[in-house]
Amino acid sequence: MPDSLHPAIAEEEALLRRVRAALEARGRPARVAAAMSADELRELRDEAMAARDDDAVAVLHELALQQTLWARRTGRADRGPGPDPQSPYLAHLRLREGDEVRDYLLGHATFIDARAGIRIVDWRVAPVAQIFYRYREGDPFEEAFPGRVVRGVVEARRALVIHGGELKQIVGGDFALWRRPDGIWAEEDRSSFAFAPGGAGSAARAGSLGVGVGARDARLDVTALLDAEQHRAIRQPPDEPLLVLGSAGSGKTTVALHRLASLSARDPQRFPITRARVVVPEEGLARLSARLLAPLGAGEAQVRTLDDAAVAFARRVFGNLPPLCRDTPALVTSTKRHPALFDALRSRLGGRRGGDASLPALRRELAALLTDRPFLLSVVDAAGGTLPLTAVEDTVRHTMRQLAAPLDRALADVADAERKQALDGRSLAEGTPDDLAETIDVEELPILLAMRAWRGALRLPEVSHLVLDEAEDFSLFDLEAMAGLVRGTGRVTLAGDEAQQTHSSFAGWERSLETLGVKGAVTCRLPTSYRCPRPIAELAREVLGRLAPQAPVRAAREGAPVGRFTFPDEAQAHLFLAGAVQDLLEREPGASVAVIASNPGTARRFHALVDELPASRLVLDGAFGFEPGLDVTEVDVVKGLEWDYAIVPDANAAAWPATDDGRRRLHVALTRASHQLWLVSPGAPSPLLPPA
Repeated sequence: MPDSLHPAIAEEEALLRRVRAALEARGRPARVAAAMSADELRELRDEAMAARDDDAVAVLHELALQQTLWARRTGRADRGPGPDPQSPYLAHLRLREGDEVRDYLLGHATFIDARAGIRIVDWRVAPVAQIFYRYREGDPFEEAFPGRVVRGVVEARRALVIHGGELKQIVGGDFALWRRPDGIWAEEDRSSFAFAPGGAGSAARAGSLGVGVGARDARLDVTALLDAEQHRAIRQPPDEPLLVLGSAGSGKTTVALHRLASLSARDPQRFPITRARVVVPEEGLARLSARLLAPLGAGEAQVRTLDDAAVAFARRVFGNLPPLCRDTPALVTSTKRHPALFDALRSRLGGRRGGDASLPALRRELAALLTDRPFLLSVVDAAGGTLPLTAVEDTVRHTMRQLAAPLDRALADVADAERKQALDGRSLAEGTPDDLAETIDVEELPILLAMRAWRGALRLPEVSHLVLDEAEDFSLFDLEAMAGLVRGTGRVTLAGDEAQQTHSSFAGWERSLETLGVKGAVTCRLPTSYRCPRPIAELAREVLGRLAPQAPVRAAREGAPVGRFTFPDEAQAHLFLAGAVQDLLEREPGASVAVIASNPGTARRFHALVDELPASRLVLDGAFGFEPGLDVTEVDVVKGLEWDYAIVPDANAAAWPATDDGRRRLHVALTRASHQLWLVSPGAPSPLLPPA
């Protein structure tokens, strides 16, 4: 280790000793209070007042200082938990403003000891924290804070890991140091804390479909890059149903959309593109598919999500629909899409040809069964452990609320209109269980369409070709309803990967094809992953474990190693990651980067740190723009999509447990990267990940 780095270690260790001593003294409030005189209190109060004008950078978080002074004055310096002495802060920022130099420490809680020169500020809310995230070491800064504009230079900016009260790691602007198990400090390669360069343009864009190479050179057309298996699948006879199976990034979407475009181009009379339909599970994949079809000459094909397709079909068949509920409880959704419910309903209702197939009649029949506990218990039992017993009560309760009369009807005799509104002017029912009255779940529409099909009364317009992408997420009810679109013609292409199923609705490919009416479809397996380089493909297979396909992983290329980082908690993990992402986007402004969290809450918390980056977007509804920049999102909306760089910011056991569902969801998150993947673990890494 160069001698020039020793002063940084000595400085940080000395600062930590001072902080721990101050925190220890803070833990003896009676002694602190007794030692302070009225003059000292007055001096501290004067310092706080002066800080508003002359020392704004010193105490930017004015409220925190006032609380500290109040606590000392009243002898209640032990209020609240304060910083953890074992890990009191996670970063060190030194600022020069004119002739004044001040040190700030970013932590989880605020602690100010003005006499000792210690300023720990809450990284989430303290205004000074934004300087850490926006600037680099050596940068001049200018920020507007309450009362004044602050200008200066960032003299030091270091991310730190303090664990068990001991300094473990220091990452500065151009160096990285870590304490070995024997206590000796060593230097790490600073590049190991940065993304591997050169990834910009490797992921699919409009005009470069799916193989992750076309975007780098405008002369390359993806159609010329199809491999033998992909081309053979596209050239299947037009009336032969086709099932395309392959791992993430193997080109399933490429084949499905190229086949659609090829059929339309070869015989536009038999396969008019305006009558073609593409149905996918999520909004993001719908948007990407629509964009990618345009350069293939198939931009007029209708692309819809499963939910939107169900609504469109139901309106065509039933006419006006009741108000739609799009926020159905998770267990109710799982129940309504489960193969066990499909089998139970078909056994009960499938033989009733003819009869009343109107929407009210079908809803009454379905509601009677969805509030029948013995019937639902039989469904749970048949589900073989994939539905919990609590699904019964959740389904009954939700259905009963939907069958209830609206609150407005119950209040019809109340003459005073103001008494029918909440204080904020909204309906009394809004945001309450009463708001569900007379609604219908979007997930219920395919069930009602399937019931109508069993009665021989479902009439949907025949399509020229039907593409179902990520078909492992289609329920049997979805497929039963859409069977009317192809009517046994075989004009259908399904693309999927059972290893990526993220719902309990999948009943296997044989059942799926049979229900869609295309039993005996030609099956094409794509063995090569073109999206993910070998390090990602191999890791993704390890994560799947026993769920992985028997065939060994086959990646089309080598690539950058997977980045693995572990931190004591989320704050330190996100702090490190925010800086790394900013560096990446500054270095490669044309790169597409995705931070893929396990849930929306984590995505929102991380985005709050980077929301001021020019190309930072929080996308939780699948409304991706597929432009360069940063998309902060969650795993349930990214299937079928890809970015140059992908990051999992919460790669720990709580977010990705050792369950089949955890394996599939983490596998989806890992396989979104076409150049490099990073896994950042706040706390212990997920047990699904092999040892680093």
